[in-house]
Amino acid sequence: MKNIKILMMAMLVSAISFNCSNDDDNTVVAPNSGPDFSGTYAQNDQMGRPAVNTVFVSASSKNTFNTTIPSQQNTAFQSMFETNLTALSPAYANPGDENALGQDAATFTGLLATDVLNLSLDGTTSFYDGTNLLTGRALADDVITVELILIFGGETGLTMSENPGLSDDNVSANDKPFLNSFPYLASPW
Repeated sequence: MKNIKILMMAMLVSAISFNCSNDDDNTVVAPNSGPDFSGTYAQNDQMGRPAVNTVFVSASSKNTFNTTIPSQQNTAFQSMFETNLTALSPAYANPGDENALGQDAATFTGLLATDVLNLSLDGTTSFYDGTNLLTGRALADDVITVELILIFGGETGLTMSENPGLSDDNVSANDKPFLNSFPYLASPW
């Protein structure tokens, strides 16, 4: 059995080695030529707010959502978002239930259905810091935990007492520290 595994690994390595193409040797790239924006481009995905599209847009509507301009998303998708939110979260099980921001299901999904990353040009940049909501996104913002708190946390979301097992992703920091200067992101592993 061990010999078969070694043989299969050798075949895999040789197949990869001999099937890779190195056909870019004769490509001439003009220095400082800049990007080429000619041609036709199509938008395939929207992700202004991470995980929102993934969770609240039904599979059969993904392509439509991803190509709908943000100014039309609320009208087209808010009711789908609300239906999916109330089916998913026990924090909105009763009429009048609200999240930690004091928003009922209709108000909250109205905010979420327009999938854009808002940005404050003259204030605090934060996904949510307890005061500022969707005024941008700092690198260290725990976006997924904030979304989980607002979806599952109920009125007491910030204390996570209503659905504690669903209100935190339990990832409290980046795997590498951010840099103090541009580009701020740590180098990949």
